[in-house]
Amino acid sequence: MKVLVTGSAGRFGRSVVAGLASAGHEVVGVDLRPGDGPCSAVQSADVADLGEAFQVVARHRPQALVHLAAIAAPFSHSGGLTYRVNTQAAFNICEAAVQCGVERVVIASSPTVIGYGAPGGWTPDYLPLDEDHPVRPWNAYSLSKAAAEQTMRSFALAAGDRVRFAAVRPCFVIAPEEWAGAPTQTGHTMSERLDDPALSGQALFNYLDARDGAEMVEQLIRAMPEIPNGEVFFAGAPDALSREPVAGLLPRFHPGAAHLAESLTGTDPVFSTAKAARLIGWRPKRSWRTELAEPTPIHS
Repeated sequence: MKVLVTGSAGRFGRSVVAGLASAGHEVVGVDLRPGDGPCSAVQSADVADLGEAFQVVARHRPQALVHLAAIAAPFSHSGGLTYRVNTQAAFNICEAAVQCGVERVVIASSPTVIGYGAPGGWTPDYLPLDEDHPVRPWNAYSLSKAAAEQTMRSFALAAGDRVRFAAVRPCFVIAPEEWAGAPTQTGHTMSERLDDPALSGQALFNYLDARDGAEMVEQLIRAMPEIPNGEVFFAGAPDALSREPVAGLLPRFHPGAAHLAESLTGTDPVFSTAKAARLIGWRPKRSWRTELAEPTPIHS
């Protein structure tokens, strides 16, 4: 089918475009700076502007739309700008999709809606975390993503079965080149993040290979007519970004979770992807153990 991807030139977007194209879809890439990629067409547009969002969707008339465009990192911009851009873009895309006859819409959210990292401390209701856990956003970025999810649900209720909606909460996205030593979005390499648990501990050691995320998006688009409308899914790796058992590490960064961390086994992930496995048949394939290009030890 024809799939329009906003944020197509981003860290996650590049892999989503490549994955959709390799699966046989006709992909239209939309970004402020679209760049290159296996797209049938690319267009520069700011979808936080309602007119531009309508123009790009009406021009290309996709059957499916994957909305990834956003200010993608907490505290990278002012709170007001982050909230305005992210919430307005999500609303605009949903509105344009419904009015222009798009059949399937996937909105990118974030695991940060759970609320980890709050200055006053954070205690989960249970572990591992799944999509039923209450959301507790505490900064502009996580609040904007929680609002985007609710926007998606509102449009799903209004559109009924005429338009199918879903949201994905991708964990810390690792682009393919970052396994070979390119810096991640925080500026650290993957080896550095593994060697220093403090770099990932605040975010519960979550991560996701961008190619696995792309495969999830593709499977979700195909499955949307058969699953309930307005569902939300975590997307994460099959393990935690940790060399040590998470049960021992997690209380160092989240003391309130100490009594629940014992339920975690080895380096199993803190975020469960069981719902995605059950409803759309997706399971992550790639972990730091299979993908990380670490230096070969020199033996004397």
